[in-house]
Amino acid sequence: MRCVIARFPFDLTKSGVLESMKGVKPEQVIGESVIIGRRTYPVKQVGQVITRQDRRDFSTGEVLRAMTQLGFTCRGLPRAAVPTRVLSPLQQASAMLGIPVTA
Repeated sequence: MRCVIARFPFDLTKSGVLESMKGVKPEQVIGESVIIGRRTYPVKQVGQVITRQDRRDFSTGEVLRAMTQLGFTCRGLPRAAVPTRVLSPLQQASAMLGIPVTA
């Protein structure tokens, strides 16, 4: 499949990506990720390995689009948790003592 990443055309195949990522240790995933084989890689790491370009030269969207078209499973950013009510120091101390917290 022909795709453009950082203004450069690449002919990528699923088997070629699997071969390129073989033996590459995954970095810690903080944001978007791609599952290749049984491992989960950060998108920027995958892009750097398959294009041999600096991570600043391409966006995560370009790599995600290419990996999705090749049939890899991609995961986006985790959803933000629902904000919980912030307790004042007095309410926190009361809660620690087992006294019901009032609003």
